[in-house]
Amino acid sequence: MVLKNKIKINRNDALLVVDMQYDFIPGGALPVKDGDKIIDLINQLIKTFKLNQGIIIFSQDWHPSNHLSFASNHLNKNPGDEFQSKGIGPVLWPDHCIQGTKGASFHKNLKIEYVDKIIQKGLDPNTDSYSAFRDQLKDKETELRVFLNEKNIKRLFICGLALDYCCYYTAIDGLEFGFDVYFIIDASKGVDIPKGNISDKLKKMKESGVKFVNNQNFL
Repeated sequence: MVLKNKIKINRNDALLVVDMQYDFIPGGALPVKDGDKIIDLINQLIKTFKLNQGIIIFSQDWHPSNHLSFASNHLNKNPGDEFQSKGIGPVLWPDHCIQGTKGASFHKNLKIEYVDKIIQKGLDPNTDSYSAFRDQLKDKETELRVFLNEKNIKRLFICGLALDYCCYYTAIDGLEFGFDVYFIIDASKGVDIPKGNISDKLKKMKESGVKFVNNQNFL
């Protein structure tokens, strides 16, 4: 599944670190198990890309408090309840990554000083925005695609949280927008909600043409 060959990063490559925020790390409102254990790996990747003139991008969930993906904004609903409506679902979440809160901030141990661009998503209260490229309705894009094209990026390397949601949808959109997409397995963690979601999303990424690598693939 994981590529064997070594990869040399250049100025046409971008590292996209997805949603490494306090609310997704153990102790946060919507923690991903072992989400804090990939920070050192991500910092190594940041160093590799910076040394080789690659571009470094962070995505950031940035929700208003009235976001309809929050169970608290629905009568008699709890986090984890199945819910499907236009732009929202497949489940409802606890309140998380609310604009301006500590939970929405990047973890203090991340090498944020080397980041070239921060892409905020999830600002529209009426739709989820798992992908760093656009919302679930595919109506509104973030700045990401334009920024990547301006920088003449060809290869997009994705890691972070959560594997089976924001990382997955970002990877699939990256393919659709014409980028050569690599998913860094050991620098990503998933929530596996519902059960089996991680294996399902990995299978779908592979079938779609996403290439799998790990931190040891980089020169």
